[in-house]
Amino acid sequence: MNQSQKSLRTLAVDIGGSGIKAMVLDTEGNPLSDRERLKTPHPAKPEEVIDTILTLAKSQEFDRASVGFPGVVQNGLIKTAVNLDKDWLNYDLATSLTQLLSKPVKVANDADIQGFGAISGRGVELVITLGTGFGSALFINGKLVPNLEMGHHPFRKGETYEEQLGRAAMDKEGKKKWNTRLEKAIACLDHLFNYDVIYIGGGETKNIKFDLPNNAKVIPNVSGLLGGIRLWTN
Repeated sequence: MNQSQKSLRTLAVDIGGSGIKAMVLDTEGNPLSDRERLKTPHPAKPEEVIDTILTLAKSQEFDRASVGFPGVVQNGLIKTAVNLDKDWLNYDLATSLTQLLSKPVKVANDADIQGFGAISGRGVELVITLGTGFGSALFINGKLVPNLEMGHHPFRKGETYEEQLGRAAMDKEGKKKWNTRLEKAIACLDHLFNYDVIYIGGGETKNIKFDLPNNAKVIPNVSGLLGGIRLWTN
């Protein structure tokens, strides 16, 4: 790595269903700025979300950007956006932001990036995120298994993980039932993946009220930004 590469600053952006966060990182993934947050606009259409990202970027100095998006992303192209808006489908977010920021931009699934910010790189490691929706990422010896969209897979009673454990389900059924469901989901996922560790992130981790298994770890929301550097090193 030459001197210019060592000094590169990366703007890490995390697009969520309720908030859009941003932070500047050094080449080791350490914060160089405070974490800034703005509310996700509603409706969360591409133009409005991008305007919010540009507002967050305006006051920062950076050389490139990493963006976490809540859905399946393939080569910077948005393939699913269940918790935002249907206008995102097949939208080329990486190219749009590269042009608007005049800086190179990489885009990936938000749970994948959160995982990059948390995993040890050893064995089978599963990441789930509990927020507006239900995100997931699977890593084997540090390598990402791509395009895993477990949130929309059937879980129980004819409903998906997201339908049972998303924020709307908590608001409707209450935190007690949500915790019971989450405990069952963790046990189910353990039998399915036989993971070494499960990392649990997202804003709703604050509502977990039961004792987690020994191989489960709650990770901070900032992991969804800190992992952004790995898009440039993998």
